[in-house]
Amino acid sequence: MDIFRKTKTNSLTAAELSALWLQYMGDSMAVCVYKYFLSIVESKDIKPILESSLQLAESHLEKITEFLKSANYQIPIGFTENDVNVHAPRLFSDQFLLFYSYIMTIHGLTAYSLAIANTEREDIQNYFFECTVSSRELFAKVLQLAKNQPKYTSVPSIPSPHGAEFVESPGFISNLIGDKRPLYSSEISTLFFNSTKTGFISSLSLAFSQVAVREDVRNFMLKNFKLAGKDADSFDAILQQDDLPIPEKWDDEITDSTVSPFSDKLIMFHAGFLVNAALTYYGASLGSNFRSDILLNYSKVFTHAMEAGAISYNIMVKHGWFEKQPDSD
Repeated sequence: MDIFRKTKTNSLTAAELSALWLQYMGDSMAVCVYKYFLSIVESKDIKPILESSLQLAESHLEKITEFLKSANYQIPIGFTENDVNVHAPRLFSDQFLLFYSYIMTIHGLTAYSLAIANTEREDIQNYFFECTVSSRELFAKVLQLAKNQPKYTSVPSIPSPHGAEFVESPGFISNLIGDKRPLYSSEISTLFFNSTKTGFISSLSLAFSQVAVREDVRNFMLKNFKLAGKDADSFDAILQQDDLPIPEKWDDEITDSTVSPFSDKLIMFHAGFLVNAALTYYGASLGSNFRSDILLNYSKVFTHAMEAGAISYNIMVKHGWFEKQPDSD
């Protein structure tokens, strides 16, 4: 009976295993990224943010290793010191390093909330709660510092309504020509958010296209840079129709260095991670947007992200970089 209880206590559901496994992969990548960032950062204000990010990623790897070992699962290879060159020249400005931390902390908070909802073991649930708390504290510091940066753009504000109103006609969603009613607050929020994140993908892909070693990786990154840039512009165009501000772009925060700080394997994994995240955000945004032109735009960018995801997967499999998750066999 004691043996049964021990086995049951240490066992992992598929959801728990997936959350831990994927976080291990992401955090092993983050360790490489932040070690490089710390080798090039000059800002005394931004450096502590990067140090905290590295410390959190390293602590996560230790804890996940404990969980997987106790359940008799193999530890992923993930990414190691072989995937980073901390002596590479500067590829990003200090402002971009902070912007990177802003975006990736958002990803972390989203992933932890999903993990908590799908976790049954109390100790693992508590672990993801701890991840959420520490990431929330980090995000607050990142945001406070980001607000003082020249490139920071706040989400647009809208005037207070004079009273409750109700939609009187369903035509606002069925008119495929696209009605031009003002944007709802939910539409403004998701358009601005997705423009910011898609613009980030574009700028990071530009940097990766300069330094990737293999031709197929360079070509993919260059294509992703152009396509994600167009998708971000499509979100901006809708916001500008209502004379609303749009997010800053970050291409000019990329240097002209052609020496890669990261392995092509890490570069492709990072791109695939961001593409998959984009699919999640685009899908969620469909439920809070009601204008037909916006829905059509999300359908287009969703298709673009699916195509990019398929190409990145094929490249990783081709070069033996796609580490297989535990399966039901």
